[in-house]
Amino acid sequence: MEVLNSCTVDIKAIKKRLLEMEDLAETLSKVTLLTGPEAKMRIAAKNAALKHGYINENEEFVPPPEVLLYLVRMGSFNSTPKIPNDDCQDNDVILPKNISRNELLQFCQKRPYGQLMFKRAFKRASRKLSNNNNDGDNLGIKFRKINAVTEACSDYISSPYSLRIFQWNMLSQALGKENDNFARCPPEALEWNHRKYLVVEEIVEYCPDIICLQEVDHFNFLKQVLATQGYQGMFFPKPDSPCFYIHNNNGPDGCAIFFRSAKFDLIRAETRILEIWRIQSNQVALLIVLKIKETGQEICVATTHLKAKHSALLATLRNEQGKDLLQFVEQKAGDRPLILSGDFNAEPEEPVYSTILKGDTNFASAYAECNSTGLNDRVPSASREPPYTTWKIREEGEICHTIDYVFYTRNKLDLEGVLEFPSEKDIGENRVPNLSYPSDHFSLVCDFGIRTKNESEN
Repeated sequence: MEVLNSCTVDIKAIKKRLLEMEDLAETLSKVTLLTGPEAKMRIAAKNAALKHGYINENEEFVPPPEVLLYLVRMGSFNSTPKIPNDDCQDNDVILPKNISRNELLQFCQKRPYGQLMFKRAFKRASRKLSNNNNDGDNLGIKFRKINAVTEACSDYISSPYSLRIFQWNMLSQALGKENDNFARCPPEALEWNHRKYLVVEEIVEYCPDIICLQEVDHFNFLKQVLATQGYQGMFFPKPDSPCFYIHNNNGPDGCAIFFRSAKFDLIRAETRILEIWRIQSNQVALLIVLKIKETGQEICVATTHLKAKHSALLATLRNEQGKDLLQFVEQKAGDRPLILSGDFNAEPEEPVYSTILKGDTNFASAYAECNSTGLNDRVPSASREPPYTTWKIREEGEICHTIDYVFYTRNKLDLEGVLEFPSEKDIGENRVPNLSYPSDHFSLVCDFGIRTKNESEN
């Protein structure tokens, strides 16, 4: 960021301020859950915030300018020089334009190590109508209950009244190989020549209508290969991707969306660099408005990748990004059915999860809703999320939690089913990525039925 580079910054002073902010954020995160007798603690927290200058005249939590600039500094947090490159490492890839899906999958499976990817079942939901349409907790799934688990989900047939959404943090090649420190992953499993067709197989296996991806740093490869299957796509990189600070990078990483060009017309695409207290961060969102050719129905799909790592302060920053994201998608989607997917880097207990669900858009989380027990389910959405969407072993230890989501407008879309996550046995003791699976995140696949205008109003 030019503003930061042109300033004289006292790093020791900033680090001291950051520690103060961490203590304050921890206090605030606890205090917000308290009521009644704990009012004195709220006052104490507010006084502490005022003392350190973290609350403005509107009682909004805002860090001092020099700390905020440091927090949202894009790219590297040290003096490592940039190594800008273009997306050109896959210029030698040649595939027939008319290659069929089965032929492409067979081609992908011709890899040197021979491992096959694990197969995942698809959890289906059956519609069970209720006479009580005023039960907001069940609006959108209409009191469905699970009644079947298929052996495979590659038999999906797209229709003008259905949507299959594929959501995945596919793992940036540069970051995965050089930066993420996967302690139990064989080095050869992180080579791009091995990973790239595993990535393609994972996507093409499930026949999605719309593909939402994060940590994409080989967009041209995906664009070329997925074009053979009738997909059109777009890409929005991070303003100052951390990939640029890694040798032999293939350009910046960012978010991408692909869609079936035979099914949809692209109305428009929108991008957003997410802001934290009105200052641009290094996280982005990509949004597209599509029209289903056969029916004229318009839908809106957005994807994002929020700030990473765990702490109360970073949870606060993610929540601010979530507020900016929500405002962006609500404005652009209008009255259309809306799907928001991504790697939110936030467990369900974090504030940003509630921020998304409590917005004016009437969002629900697809995987949580598919885990609903039925009529009058009062179990909180956060408690119904799957136990993990990522499971990896880094040098600091094992990491197994849920941070990826597919949110949808439950008054305009009917959830029909979701792809189950692999079992611990399927994943293996060394977790992912591995020779059989190319990312540290598992893909999320959701089926939706598109309601008619009359159904949406009921």
